[in-house]
Amino acid sequence: MAASIYLTSAEGRTGKSAVALGVLDALLADAPRVGVFRPLIRSAHARDRVLDLLLARATADVPYAGCVGVTYEEAHADPDAAMTRIVEAYQALKSRCDAVVVVGSDFTDVAVPTELSFNASIAANLDVPVLLVLSGRSGDGVEQLGKLPARSPEEIAQLAEIGVQELTHSHATVLAALVNRADPERLPDIERAVAARLPGGVPVWAVPEEMLLVAPPVSALVEAVEGVVVRGSDELLAREVRDIVVAGMSMEHVLPRLLEGSAVVIAADRAETLLAVTVAHEAPTFPTIAAVVLNGDFPLSPDVERLLDGIDSSLPIVRTSCGTFDTARRIMQTRGLLTEESPAKFDTALALFAAHVDTSVLRERLRLHRGGIRTPVMFAYELFARARAANAHIVLPEGGDDRILRAASTLLARGVVRLTILGDEAEVRQRGGELGLTIDAAEIIDPATSPLREEFAAEYARLRAHKGVTLEHARDVMADGSYFGTMMVQLGIADGMVSGAANTTAHTIRPSLEFIKTQPGVSVVSSVFFMALADRVLVYGDCAVNPDPTAAQLADIAISSAETAAQFGVEPRIAMLSYSTGESGSGADVDKVREATALARAARPDLLIEGPLQYDAASDPSTGASKLPGSEVAGRATVFIFPDLNTGNNTYKAVQRSAGAVAVGPVLQGLKKPVNDLSRGATVDDILNTVAITAVQAGAQRGGESVPGSGSPVAGEGAQ
Repeated sequence: MAASIYLTSAEGRTGKSAVALGVLDALLADAPRVGVFRPLIRSAHARDRVLDLLLARATADVPYAGCVGVTYEEAHADPDAAMTRIVEAYQALKSRCDAVVVVGSDFTDVAVPTELSFNASIAANLDVPVLLVLSGRSGDGVEQLGKLPARSPEEIAQLAEIGVQELTHSHATVLAALVNRADPERLPDIERAVAARLPGGVPVWAVPEEMLLVAPPVSALVEAVEGVVVRGSDELLAREVRDIVVAGMSMEHVLPRLLEGSAVVIAADRAETLLAVTVAHEAPTFPTIAAVVLNGDFPLSPDVERLLDGIDSSLPIVRTSCGTFDTARRIMQTRGLLTEESPAKFDTALALFAAHVDTSVLRERLRLHRGGIRTPVMFAYELFARARAANAHIVLPEGGDDRILRAASTLLARGVVRLTILGDEAEVRQRGGELGLTIDAAEIIDPATSPLREEFAAEYARLRAHKGVTLEHARDVMADGSYFGTMMVQLGIADGMVSGAANTTAHTIRPSLEFIKTQPGVSVVSSVFFMALADRVLVYGDCAVNPDPTAAQLADIAISSAETAAQFGVEPRIAMLSYSTGESGSGADVDKVREATALARAARPDLLIEGPLQYDAASDPSTGASKLPGSEVAGRATVFIFPDLNTGNNTYKAVQRSAGAVAVGPVLQGLKKPVNDLSRGATVDDILNTVAITAVQAGAQRGGESVPGSGSPVAGEGAQ
């Protein structure tokens, strides 16, 4: 039976879509198939923006048409018939989900009592408990770039009381109340005031206002002023505009008034101001601005155009025919919306929800019970939860790569790890600002100029003295980001390192092999992939490092892979794979696997290890029972150990492509401290997963993780 929650409010502009995003993310921890339902939508002809937004993250395989009830027009024309259709549509959706997030309507953008009443009636008829969303902002104030005046705790409490009365009158159950966009300085006062007006035991949470969530992107400003982008990078049109500066004065008075993330309005005939602002944006001593809006129909002179060509700034410059006052007014009235095109908004919304809402209480009140399956989304959710618990400090040596900076922004926004980024600080922060990223919390170190370089060089020279490394040579080596970052890990300044987006696997891993070395009792560094299938997670090893391991190395790989699996919540049942099962075959290859199985069993008699096994006998219950009856592993294997790199690498890629599995890795095993490698084709998601795995591993290695689960660093010897 599906567990559902109904989000509703008594007014518009509560940020209900951001709250729905947080609720959906919280439910993914326990429910493999989370659906979204909109009982009321504005039009049957235009897609609902909020539903599309949430469906992109929902995990139930239900198309858009199966997630809607009726239109506003149908509800107004015949409320009873509309309610019947809503209930029918919801019941059909619920049968395909383990949990459903129901997002109530917004008839208008002002408070309408009948709207809440109708939503309460829907919730009662669907038998879905309500999360009442209240706004911490006053709809009566003047809106400026999405900002509204804050409400007092008492004002919010009065709204809560009225809302609860309306809900209970319609026999809807109030699950909890959430005050969104609350005054950050008065969160405890707001929670206490609202709780005093609610039935006993109903939890209240307050989520603070965050400018980023209401700030419009540059692209919205372009549309608002009916402008045209005449210069700059289209990629930067997604950056949020946090303020406005009207440059109606001389150049020297404009410069000190520039604000980070602001839109600067300049009359098109003030070329000197335009040039000064553009140069200031590029200078590390000034804030990075979001855009310049040139108002008026004055053309720029050819010499000014030529000078701008020479500056070659990525700063968007927008031209509009509106006057200064009209341009400023239109910009101030532009609102920011939560969309898929703004990952920074997504990250911030999820981070705020996770930080201020006790999701365990929310899930407990919904009485969700975890089933026996484990989806890729659930695996990812657990991975990032464990990474947060580890509180690890990770170093990223490739600060010049945009993918690294985007991933860093997401990791910091979600509070997953603490970060050090290597690179020129001015350049890294400048590029981060241009991309609209928030990396202020990251430490940025330039290996070439850092005082640590001398200390690191001395340590490297000491560790590699037997190889003839001199201090002078060590100084040169420590200017390299991979070596510098690895030494940070070696000396405990950082807990782990992730690199390889811009460097080769060999360049990334070589420093760790030189001086971090392998764990005691481990003879070989190896790797695994986590293969997240539709209903379970399997572990494949070794698919990236060792071309043709010996029997002893294969036994080591099996033991390391079992430990990695257990660290990430996968119960290890190890299948040593070959082309025959049991005693049915012979030959050098199968004999190697048979010997490796015996060695692994002798070293770790506590582990469930079976081999040799064919893949079908290891994975399919009926085949396993037929080929190897009585085995605790055959047909139920979770850890698959391949006899060589050729087999492993091709198999993981075949499963990834053919079965639609999510492959997370490769995950290095055997090093004393976590150093992870990325493919040079890595996506931002790949980097996020790799950093999270590294953080979990670091937490486990220092014994600081409170939940079971820690991985090994990601790497590969070129077989990715």
